[in-house]
Order: sequence, then C-alpha cells, then structure tokens
Amino acid sequence: MDDEVSPPRFAVIGAGFAGLTAAIKLVQDGAEVTVYERSEGVGGVWRANHYPGAACDVPSFLYSWSFAAKHDWSRRFAPQAEILEYIERTVDELGVRDRIRTGHDLRAMTWDVEASQWNLDFANGLSATADFVVAALGQMSVPAVPSIPGAERFEGAAFHTADWQHDVDLAERDVVVIGAGASALQVAPAIADQVRTLSIVQRSPGYVLAKGTEEHDRLPTPLGSRVARFAAYWSKELKTPRLVRWPGLVARAEAAFRRELRAEVADPVLLKMVEPDDRYGCKRILVSNDWYRLLQRPDVHLYDGVVAEIRSRYVVLRDGSEVPADVIIYGTGFHASSFLNGIDVRGVGGRMLEAAWRRTPSAYLGMTVAGMPNLFLMYGPNTNPAWNSVLVMLECQVRYIVSAARRWRRRGAFSMEVNPEVAQRFADQLRTRSARSVWVTGCQNWFTTADGSNTQNWPALVTEYWLRTRRIRWSDYTIRARAGLSRVAERLSR
Repeated sequence: MDDEVSPPRFAVIGAGFAGLTAAIKLVQDGAEVTVYERSEGVGGVWRANHYPGAACDVPSFLYSWSFAAKHDWSRRFAPQAEILEYIERTVDELGVRDRIRTGHDLRAMTWDVEASQWNLDFANGLSATADFVVAALGQMSVPAVPSIPGAERFEGAAFHTADWQHDVDLAERDVVVIGAGASALQVAPAIADQVRTLSIVQRSPGYVLAKGTEEHDRLPTPLGSRVARFAAYWSKELKTPRLVRWPGLVARAEAAFRRELRAEVADPVLLKMVEPDDRYGCKRILVSNDWYRLLQRPDVHLYDGVVAEIRSRYVVLRDGSEVPADVIIYGTGFHASSFLNGIDVRGVGGRMLEAAWRRTPSAYLGMTVAGMPNLFLMYGPNTNPAWNSVLVMLECQVRYIVSAARRWRRRGAFSMEVNPEVAQRFADQLRTRSARSVWVTGCQNWFTTADGSNTQNWPALVTEYWLRTRRIRWSDYTIRARAGLSRVAERLSR
C-alpha cells in the first residue's frame, strides 16, 4: 500500500524553532514539506530579536534540539547570535534549507472541502495548496507597542526591542526604557555604559533570580551535555507542581528571594520599588545577574508607574513626573494570544477561526481546533511550559504530527478533524486545572486574558504532555478518506 500512496504535502508556516522542528522531523519521515517564512531568513524570534544583551533564559543544553545536540555552548545561557548560528547550521546539516521559501507572508488559508486540502494565499500574490498545514508562528512574533498620547510628536528615535535600530547612536543620550520584563532586563544592563542617563519605567516589579555562574567550568563532552540536559529538565519538572497545583508551596521561594533581595538592595526606597507583592510565579520569573546592581547606579533611574503622555523630549508619567528622553525603547512584550495574527483562516463551511477564538483561544492539546481539518498548531494555546523548555514541548508536538503523516502512508489520503465534544472537554479540564495555579492569584500577566482565562501555559508537568502526545488517539477525531488521490483511497471510499 505504501507504494501506491503519494506522501502527504505539508505547508509549515514559520521558520523559527517550532516550524523547523516540524520541517526536520517530517522530512526525515518522508513527507513532502514546504516551509513558508515571512522574513528573509530562518530563526524566527532569534532572528528578529537582535537587541543588545539578547540571550535565552533557559540553560542552553535544554534550550536546543535533542536530535541536534550542541555540546560546546559558549555560555550556560547562550546569546542571540550563537542561538541563531546554531539554528542556521542545523538547517543546513539536516538538509531542509531547500524546503524553505522566505518572503512569504501568509494572509489567508481556506479549507477546500471538495479537494480536501488547504488553499494558501500570500501577501506577495503567490498561492499554494497543502494536504496539511502546520502553523508555527510562535507566541512572540507580534510586538506589542502601547498606544500613548503624543507619541507621534516625539522628536527622538523610538522603537521596540524586537525592532532594534542599530543605526541609532545611544552615546551620551538620555534613554528611557518602557517596561521591566524579560527583554528590558537584558537590554538595560547592555546599554547602560553607553548612555548619559538610563530611565526605566516599570508597571510592577517581578521576581528576578540570579543566573549564577555564566561560564562553563570546562567544555562539556557530548555525554556531559546530555547529562546536563537531563538534570536541567528534571530540576525544572520537580519545581513545577508548586506553580500549577499547590501555589502555597511558593512561600519558601518567596521568603528566600526577599532575604537575598534585602541583602543586595540597601536603599529602602529602591527596595520598596523592586520588591514584588504578588505570588512567586504569577508573572514570568526573570533571570539576571546585573539587574539590581544596575538599578543602584547613580545614572540609572527607576520609575514606578504608567506612562500618561509623550512630549517632544519627555516621557510624562501618570503622577506628572517628566522624564527626559532622547531615545525611547519599548520593552513591552508581544501580543502573545494572537496565535495566527493577521491570517484569515476559514475551515469547514467557511467557519472563521478568528470568530471561534474571539473570546478565548483554545485548541485540543494545543494543536487542533474543531472545524479546522488537517490544521496543526505548534506552540499554540496552552503549550507554554510552566517551568521548562518550550523545545521539549515542540518535539512532543511534532511526534504527534508525524503520526498523522504515517497514517496517510499506511491507510491512504484522509482528513482529520477533532471532535467538538473532545475539544470542549479538554478546554474544560484546562480551565479547572488553571484555576488552581499561581497564574490566577491576582497579578497582571500575559498568561491570562481580561476575564482570567489562561490561554498560554500548560497547567501540568511537561512529562504529562509528553505522555498525552506520544500517539494520536484516533477516536478523538472524525476521519474521512479522500477519494481519487490513489487506488488505495479509491478502494477505501467504496
């Protein structure tokens, strides 16, 4: 039967870690794969975010592919350039470079019921068809730039960290960083020695943990790097239950953090500004060896509050404070809940994905949506690990997707659509489990929507996700054979 069935055609949207994980494993399994990337190269978030100080905040051995291990990372938390080089090298070594089409910004995709395939339309005027689509746009692909009154009148340079303008000279300038999240914590220490003054506007303080020693004591061997990966994975798994099931257990971590913070920050005024009052883990936990030391420099100023207005050379806070500014840098994160932002997706009967997700984005196992046959999401709703590496989640997902490709070859061409009751039951389970997590204990974070729904994080161990995605439970789906593509499919349709 294998000789009579053409391999399934997969369109992978996005050439970041998620899309490349799918492309590599599907190509290795014999599928016909084309990767469509809107930018001019691979890397996704690691190509777009090239601001000073950009680096991963998960240990490098764990923040990499298990099937393309790199044992010679220069640092425990690799910088952006090294991660991008690793991605580029892996793409070449594993032979998927010729499958990638850059400059293809997907604008619409429509399910053709008669042909049982997806029709894709791109901004460059080209179109394509595919048996399956793997949407791998990521959660950090659309920068969130706040709409602030007067921003258009600002006379200096203003840009988001994901759109860093290297031609802007920061030397002896008054620079204002709006935001105090993950990117701001990396940018601010990296540029502090260049600028005249550095002002940071934070909405609320977070928990910032020390990275520890950045350098490797010695260059690990391949075996040593695998051991380090294994140890890092289980260290994080063992700390996950306190975030997803028993938030009360974070009290010890909170107490330890406050002891260390008070030992490091002597100024009582600054201490009050940087000491969080929410639960440990309610917002993203940050890592930096430099943050608190930076905030105690005389040329660095921390402001607690919200920006009310921007004038020609000032950032004005809600309390009326005027902060001098020659350059404004937005460290304000991303539209993380816009999983398929800007793409018009229409499934069975013209059903619009945007309408289905208007209230709360949801997908079965974070991958499939009722009414959207043969569409898989990678790094979709609720697949951000609570306290681990997203690359582990991606490898779980692609194993699941590869199972569909194998069924196609064994049984003939088909479409698969998750049953609505299965998807709803899964969503209800997630809602129940998320309600007991630390993420809904009252802080403002990007994990939850305005109504308190968790759309981002997996409220369990990554190990559980691995177990649940080891194979497809076909009873969860409605399977329809497609007639006319092969003799096997023809026989099955009779």
